[in-house]
Amino acid sequence: MQHLDSDLLRTFLAVAETGSITEGGLRIGRSQSAISLQMARLEQIVDQPVFHRTGRGVTLTDAGKQLFPVAREVTARLDATLRDLTSTSLSGTLRLGIPDDHGRTKLTQIVGRFVQANPQVQLDVTCSLSPEFPVMLSSGRLDLAVYEVQNPSSSEEVVFEDTTHWVSSKHRNLLETDPLPVALFDRACWWRDAAIKSLSASDKAFRVAYSSQSVAGVKAAVEAGVAVGLLGRSSIDGSMTILDEVHGFSPTPSSKLVVGVGDQQDANLINSMKSAIRAVYQRQPETII
Repeated sequence: MQHLDSDLLRTFLAVAETGSITEGGLRIGRSQSAISLQMARLEQIVDQPVFHRTGRGVTLTDAGKQLFPVAREVTARLDATLRDLTSTSLSGTLRLGIPDDHGRTKLTQIVGRFVQANPQVQLDVTCSLSPEFPVMLSSGRLDLAVYEVQNPSSSEEVVFEDTTHWVSSKHRNLLETDPLPVALFDRACWWRDAAIKSLSASDKAFRVAYSSQSVAGVKAAVEAGVAVGLLGRSSIDGSMTILDEVHGFSPTPSSKLVVGVGDQQDANLINSMKSAIRAVYQRQPETII
């Protein structure tokens, strides 16, 4: 009788969460050929494919989607049991910064993962605006933070990349309005600079009709038909129209969500929190490409 073992499940999760045989192998330190052999073995055991293979990567089949939550639960319980048996739980305090616009849902998932792995650690969480976090890290007020940049430094780890686009409400056409009303961030940050640079490159006359400190505020202005705005792809929904070169708008840069670390911190705590952040921001099993 054949059995599923935890090693196969961990490899399956690595591939499913990265959407790639190669990237999955890099995550767990195995070659592409070794990963392929393990996935062939897994599919032999369950007697059906768990991945659709495409030129762009892999996606989960129905069987893979059924296996995914089970694999995550099984491996998480094994890890938790091992931690309990070996008494390796970390302790201390970790000061974490999460941007407001990525806060509630992501923070719940990150905290849940981290606390499950480290029940003795006290978390001190700051939800604020991304531009504030690098200064808070350098001044010693935070140990670790997640924030957005256009060009990450060598010390910042990219955990998510989002393309940016000009958008307008589907229910109100503002493109013939002169000057064009736009919604911008009201603080000095690269988003505001990128938006103004794009408008200037497009040779568009514009006026700032709406200002906000947050993505949610800019999004509200767009949805209300008050102005066009620059948003990340993950914030764009069906009520909006993406404006591109066809509409006379110049391309805009991608936004990189990065993890930054302060100068003085416990390396074990930092690495454990980084693992939780990676798992939350890089896990998209239903839309893997």
